[in-house]
Amino acid sequence: MLTVLHVDTERGWRGGERQVLWLARGMRDRGHRAIVVARPGDELAARAAALGLDVIGLAPRGELDVVAARALRRVMVSHGAQILHAHTAHAAALAALASVRTSARVIIARRVDFPLRRNLGTRLKYGRAHAVIAVSRAVADIVARGGVPRERLHVVPDGVDLSRRVAAATPETLRSLGVASTDALIVQIAALVPHKDPLTFVRAIAEVRDRVPAVRALLVGEGPLHSVAQAEVERLGLGGVVRLTGFRRDADELLAAARVVTLSSAEEGMGSVLLDAMAFGVPIAATSAGGIPEVVEHGATGLLSPPGDPSGLADHIVRLLTERDFATSLAARARARVVEFSVDRMVERTLEVYGRAR
Repeated sequence: MLTVLHVDTERGWRGGERQVLWLARGMRDRGHRAIVVARPGDELAARAAALGLDVIGLAPRGELDVVAARALRRVMVSHGAQILHAHTAHAAALAALASVRTSARVIIARRVDFPLRRNLGTRLKYGRAHAVIAVSRAVADIVARGGVPRERLHVVPDGVDLSRRVAAATPETLRSLGVASTDALIVQIAALVPHKDPLTFVRAIAEVRDRVPAVRALLVGEGPLHSVAQAEVERLGLGGVVRLTGFRRDADELLAAARVVTLSSAEEGMGSVLLDAMAFGVPIAATSAGGIPEVVEHGATGLLSPPGDPSGLADHIVRLLTERDFATSLAARARARVVEFSVDRMVERTLEVYGRAR
């Protein structure tokens, strides 16, 4: 039996935090001890506790918080943890510091396709790592170019829980968001941050509206670009068309109610929300950023346009809305393919990485 500390002290709830939760639950169900180290009271900590997982609170002030690193080390030693699995950049630094002069193995998860910074902090974090798990080949290539030896790199795609039974959002819920039963609903679930490029989404919807007047769009998520995206909605006269919903606990239900799911990322490690759309049988129009083409095959399981191209994204949305037989066939093939990305496969592949790193 392994004892693993899953360290993710980010604020908020995004795709990465959900992967941590599913991975820890899957390990627990296989007889291992999975302990989630998260910010006290934050969404990950609350959801992990609700699943009956062991949760330890840690609130570092930064990635080089020596006091927090010492606290993590005490937890590691007291629980006899063999693996420190750091799921974010800040967590990687804490794990590197906490593991010094111990036999614990440090595993770093890399879910973004940003180039590694060439500085002392990066050398410290990745120099201590016994293995780096990249969610896509695109991410692995970027990490390798950043100086991490290929033999330490392993590609383990994010997973999707195929056992879930998610009902589409009710008409009442949709009406509360300004969506009528006759509207063609487009849904994007993404943090409002630069690499998700919400402005391309908003601009694409403006072009779709000119060709499909009954379209309505929900941008689900929060982040520093909220006011910028809202200003663009108003500038383009989309006040009754695009709704910025902020964080929603019923995001899955909204996704399942969509006619088309989009992802407008300029940079993307993998785009795990697309796995949800595939599992729910909703057609996809996304960009070809980062690892997305490793999930969605253009013309077979979805439609992909270049990053930063609102017109290209709009063309694909319109095609999926107006060519219903084509959209249905794409969604059916996507649903058949998504079994390759099950949570069970993700858990087993991760455990294999742990075994090779020991």
